[in-house]
Amino acid sequence: MRVGLIGYGYAGATFHAPLIAAVPGLSFGAFVSSRPAPILERYPEATIHAEAEALLADPAIDLVVIAAPNSMHFPLAAAAMRAGKHVVVDKPFTLDLAEARALIALSQETGRNLTVFHNRRWDSDFATVRKAIADGLVGDPVHLETRFDRFRPQVRDRWRENAGPGAGVWFDLGPHLADHALLLMGLPERVTASLALQREGAQADDWAHVVLEFGGKRAILHASMLVSGGSPRFVVHGTGGSAVKQGMDMQESQLVAGMTPGAEGWGEDPDPLVLHRAGNAPRSIPAERGDQREFYRLVAEAAQGRAANPVPPIQSLAVMAVIEAAQQSAAEGRCVELPLTEAERRAWAESWRDPPEGH
Repeated sequence: MRVGLIGYGYAGATFHAPLIAAVPGLSFGAFVSSRPAPILERYPEATIHAEAEALLADPAIDLVVIAAPNSMHFPLAAAAMRAGKHVVVDKPFTLDLAEARALIALSQETGRNLTVFHNRRWDSDFATVRKAIADGLVGDPVHLETRFDRFRPQVRDRWRENAGPGAGVWFDLGPHLADHALLLMGLPERVTASLALQREGAQADDWAHVVLEFGGKRAILHASMLVSGGSPRFVVHGTGGSAVKQGMDMQESQLVAGMTPGAEGWGEDPDPLVLHRAGNAPRSIPAERGDQREFYRLVAEAAQGRAANPVPPIQSLAVMAVIEAAQQSAAEGRCVELPLTEAERRAWAESWRDPPEGH
């Protein structure tokens, strides 16, 4: 399959391009970028377009990957599907639920596969926690904490941190946190959120704290740009014990360092899960190996009709429902019901009947 990549900023250069290049059966047909030099340095034979229209008009392109700013996700994905292309959209899916619903309807109308880059489903930390829950090590999980904290005290001049639609830490990291919570706990009933600007000169939220309610169960999603170590990536409390995963998956840091996906040591995580059970000493459980290449392997298989979509659009719609509910909750200072219709809730439940490999 020939892939067209739109956008070669941090996400495109660090994640999408290396992962695509490492998956057999996928090859680059073209790029869209205003900065061709870094692309040609890594992919000297690349075809580079200044505008997306030229890439979308190329009949040799089968799959379009959109790693452009969040405000461009909807128009580019819609144009790509109308041009007959399968589509991968970087998270967040869209700016709001209305756009997400429109893209899902267009995918059904055109018969093109549409998926969202929830690559962190294939992270070592998440895979380890998910397996521990599935294996019954904590009993029935009643409390989940998932955090995505960084220490970046200086505000940078980039679209993710500037004021505007789709900016801020909640739109940047919230989709990962919400996706993990929904995979581990299901659909919440209500959402309560607080968003803040903590750094000097901040123009968009750089701190987010969101609580999801599942009856008496709770999930806490937290992201901050002013945490210099010390916070666990996952904490799960259940009727049979507790599990703590302190360290994060290593794949992003490996990609930043220039490691080729699949090289020796790829996805290995030296930080174990620590299991606490009453009357027993803490037990260390080796972390699962992460491999985000699986996302693109399954995308290619799904586009050719040989596998299920690794991230069905209805699952990404549910994530957007959490994102939008949290924004409303923070703005209005109240608890908000998850804004999904009954039909969407049924479709979300149905999407798990035949999960793709690795889920």
